[in-house]
Amino acid sequence: MAERSTAAVDVADNSGKQPLTAKAGQSTSDGVVKNPELDTDSTEAQGNSGAEATETISAPLELHSGHKLARRYRLEECVTRLDGFSSWRAVDEKLRRAVGVHILPAKHPRARAVLAAARAAALLGDPRFVQVLDAVEENDFVYVVHEWLPDATELTALLATGPLEPHDAYQMVSQIASAMAAAHRDGLAHLRLNPNAVLRTSTGQWRIRGLAVNAALRGITSDTPQRTDTEAIGALLYAALTQRWPYESDAYGLTGLPKDVGLVAPDQVRAGVHRGLSELAMRALVNDGATASRHESPCTTPEELVKAIGEMPRIRPPEPAFTAPPEYQRTTYQQGTYGRPAAGPGVTQPLAPPPPPLQSRTGKALKWAVSALLIAALGLGSWQLAEALMGRGEKQKDTDNTQTQDSGDKNTNKANPKPIKIEGAQEFVAKGDAQHPRDVGTTYDGTTSTFWRTRSFDEGPSIASYKIGVGIMYDLGSAQKLDTATIGLRYGGDHTTVELYAADSLTPPSLDSMKRIGQVTTSGTTATVKPGKPVKTRYVLVWLTAMPPSGYDAAAYSKAGYKQAITEVGFTG
Repeated sequence: MAERSTAAVDVADNSGKQPLTAKAGQSTSDGVVKNPELDTDSTEAQGNSGAEATETISAPLELHSGHKLARRYRLEECVTRLDGFSSWRAVDEKLRRAVGVHILPAKHPRARAVLAAARAAALLGDPRFVQVLDAVEENDFVYVVHEWLPDATELTALLATGPLEPHDAYQMVSQIASAMAAAHRDGLAHLRLNPNAVLRTSTGQWRIRGLAVNAALRGITSDTPQRTDTEAIGALLYAALTQRWPYESDAYGLTGLPKDVGLVAPDQVRAGVHRGLSELAMRALVNDGATASRHESPCTTPEELVKAIGEMPRIRPPEPAFTAPPEYQRTTYQQGTYGRPAAGPGVTQPLAPPPPPLQSRTGKALKWAVSALLIAALGLGSWQLAEALMGRGEKQKDTDNTQTQDSGDKNTNKANPKPIKIEGAQEFVAKGDAQHPRDVGTTYDGTTSTFWRTRSFDEGPSIASYKIGVGIMYDLGSAQKLDTATIGLRYGGDHTTVELYAADSLTPPSLDSMKRIGQVTTSGTTATVKPGKPVKTRYVLVWLTAMPPSGYDAAAYSKAGYKQAITEVGFTG
């Protein structure tokens, strides 16, 4: 077992020690969090991942429900009051929507740092983070306004009912790690990434709140911000897999690890934990080099963690549970009791007697007539059958010597096209940067719910002013006769142009080195390309040169613009 890393150990509020944030002696709390969107401190341990300031804090602001900021933001409910600042649920009366507001005095020692952090976070504009909407110094106040997500649920609340399924944990760590990698590329760190700061929306997407702002409000800093945030992501994954907090103190409604045993791998804490995710959590958590011998090198930055996730096999969602249909019940009519009165308990229902046979004189005459007709019909049919057989024999003799091969041509039907299995694929970059190379495999995984997408372009539909095109090169395993390519698209509209190229390798040197074999333009969500001439090739490039305009796509974390996404690709030959 590895030794415990102490880079991000929390000080638990219920551990008997005074929290670092209470050293000023003037902070008070209004209570615990009641709404999953509230960015507050609860009565549990907080995820302080760096040095926290202990300067003298101003007295909390005397505000009340109904107070308005900038004649626009009406305060509704105070959700926390701590270290001289307060957090509120408010209403933006101009846009008629709920928002969250952090307020602190303008003379607060952290006011300038909070303003700078909020404005930097607002410039990031990444939809994977809860957005900062406003950051203002007005009169004696400094306040930060952020999004309010009433349909989101904290990771804390999700873990209260049990650990996450492997697919959910995989999605969480993938989305959180990639979001934090993007933030660090822009010079922003979180430093307070804990289960209270991670939200899952009703659409299943994961979002992070409090980027840079939460740490600035509490005076938290770190000399190694990337390492701090990476270890925090590892702690989140550990908790999601085991429903345990990976430190000795209890926190966020989770039980800590036993004392004096060190950091135990998740798959040793709980049975059935996914082995790959367990190792990933350990690589992120013990990034000071104290990894167990069976683990690979530690991940010290979110970018390294994203790379490690990309090298893992994709974890599929669980198959939906099959529900057996109810046992078939015959209706009353099928049971042969239609129209009969129900019998009482213990009473046997008498069966109706069958109708009497035709015994009268009229009945006998009718039977003789029917019999005569049947005999006549049989005789006539036998005569016609014999005549037909004799005529067929004569015609067969006449045509034996004059038969041609035309009949063979008429009975030859063209074989139905067969699907061609895709053995591999990778994004082809003719110029500039790649789009989303890690998602290429989703275009032939058998489901249309996953996709590879392009970036959003400001002008279109043609993207020639930015790139000559974007696309994916597919390996069919061996040279195949290509009949049709079918490309599923995520966005419809005016318009998408898809070109098909045959190549000699999976990584050709340029677009000019390939042969264009087909093209189609569509306004729908399916493009079908048929080569103009018979083509036999192993490598096929699906190339997009024009894309329709589309709005913001929350599921794809994609802003509005000219863009396209490929959901599923199929080839037949």
